[in-house]
Amino acid sequence: MSPSTRRRRTLARHGQQRTPGAVSQLLKFIAIGLAVVLVSGVGVAAYVVYDLSSTVTANAVELEGTEALPPDISEYEGGFNLLLTGVDTCEEDYAEYFGDRCTGSDSEGTLNDVNLLVHVSEEPRRITVVSFPRDLMLAIPECEDAEGNVNSAMSKQPLNTSYTDGGLNCVAKTISELTDQEIQFAASVTFGGVIEITNSIGGVDVCLATPIKDRYTGLDLAAGTHTVKGLQALQFLRTRHGVGDGSDLGRIGNQQQYMSSMVRKLISGEILGNVPIMLRLANTGLSNVEASTSLADPMKIVQIALAVKDVPFEDIVFLQYPTVTDSDNPNKVVANKSAAQTMWDAINQNAQLQVTHENTSNDGVVVSEPTPATDDATPAPDASADPTTVVALPDSIKGNSAAQQTCSNGNVR
Repeated sequence: MSPSTRRRRTLARHGQQRTPGAVSQLLKFIAIGLAVVLVSGVGVAAYVVYDLSSTVTANAVELEGTEALPPDISEYEGGFNLLLTGVDTCEEDYAEYFGDRCTGSDSEGTLNDVNLLVHVSEEPRRITVVSFPRDLMLAIPECEDAEGNVNSAMSKQPLNTSYTDGGLNCVAKTISELTDQEIQFAASVTFGGVIEITNSIGGVDVCLATPIKDRYTGLDLAAGTHTVKGLQALQFLRTRHGVGDGSDLGRIGNQQQYMSSMVRKLISGEILGNVPIMLRLANTGLSNVEASTSLADPMKIVQIALAVKDVPFEDIVFLQYPTVTDSDNPNKVVANKSAAQTMWDAINQNAQLQVTHENTSNDGVVVSEPTPATDDATPAPDASADPTTVVALPDSIKGNSAAQQTCSNGNVR
């Protein structure tokens, strides 16, 4: 297969009408699902709050191979999956913040640099967010792009080229084939949202165990707690050289700290119930979102909101897809298939997940408030209080729950 990467211009984003009518039902969904962080280590999407009678936009993306969905989300056997991907489109208003990425030979292309698969289980509802490294080398299936061009399958390419080969549908198809998980819903967001949306909620609090000074992004923060917004939030989410071992895997941990903090803030009294802030957040995010046709349905969004609204923080778990170094390229990674299978088996049986990985100086974050019994591991659920199966994940799988406080592991010592 040809190793070349195809490039294309992105199409204009679609818009949707909106009204405050469903705000109270959608707040937690905004916090947990589509008000998620990301895009190229950047971006945040606050998606929804629009007229429940609005029609599906003509620019929504059809997901290939998705089975016909039941009208009620409670009928989804095994729960459902939502793909959130961050794309690094060089929008005119923000291109200056990205230097060579938006002026060089690749400036016309769009890469899916951040990829999250959000699994919402059957009752009892649990949410597991799995982050996939952008440099994960894997097979990319045959994909048709927005212009109707069919791009041939490739046996081994970085995950972050799949959007270029066929847009949001191709990213969903690639991750679905890797994980053997059906993806019912998908959305992509542009990096411009990180500046505007973070400003809309007054910034996000992040914790630094040690200083970060990254000349590549311009981020310079002392140890301690900081409220980041605007360009600084963008720098925080993009930093790779400033945390852990300087790898993309360390950056994922840092991004997950941001996500956890945002979830806690959005659900807190500071934001929850503040209708003007929520409307401003939704209004800002809508212009940066591309959705699957399955998600461009107001009633379906309300159903998702109701399905996740009572999930406790300890059952919202952020995981990194397990990988090992690619033997063909030390700067890339490939799937750790054994550990990944264990993870998916536990997710599919709706087990409570216990992260056993103990963070080291190579990781992007450290756990700031570990429990005495388990140190850096996610606290083990009380089996006597809940008969649900508890699965201790392999120590090669990094992550934490939204109930835990983590801090960036800056590598300025």
